[in-house]
Amino acid sequence: MCGFRNTPRFLLRLIHFPPRLAYAIGLGPIIGRLVMLLATTGRKSGKQRITPLQYEEQDEKIYLGSALGVQADWVRNIMANPVVNVQVGSRRFSGLAEVVTDPARIADFLELRLHLHPRMVSAMLRGEGFSMPPTRQDLEKYAVQLALVIISPLGK
Repeated sequence: MCGFRNTPRFLLRLIHFPPRLAYAIGLGPIIGRLVMLLATTGRKSGKQRITPLQYEEQDEKIYLGSALGVQADWVRNIMANPVVNVQVGSRRFSGLAEVVTDPARIADFLELRLHLHPRMVSAMLRGEGFSMPPTRQDLEKYAVQLALVIISPLGK
């Protein structure tokens, strides 16, 4: 399998710049349909860290997939401090994040994303070496290396 695991860290950070810029110049309501901003507290620095991420929203919760699993900096920050701030379009709220590593739950998330965004997710899975459509067994096997984060708004 290929994918993000072998991508140099500086390139991954460089990818974050355009969505952050779009939000900064007021394009959040437009880009927010695809990308949200997640603010975590740095586990070592204690500083706010902002990461643009693709997301799904279901039942008033935000679902985020981590291609790097629990090794992603933003996931490690959440594991140290699960209170986060979210910006989706022009909407902002604080939430409590839960890190999920159960392959079955992650496979459910992949199936949902595949249903909602068939071209994008199919391309991602093909890039990981899967034939289309993937079997449930394929998704669960792939899910072992991933993580899912579920954010519940605070105060609801």
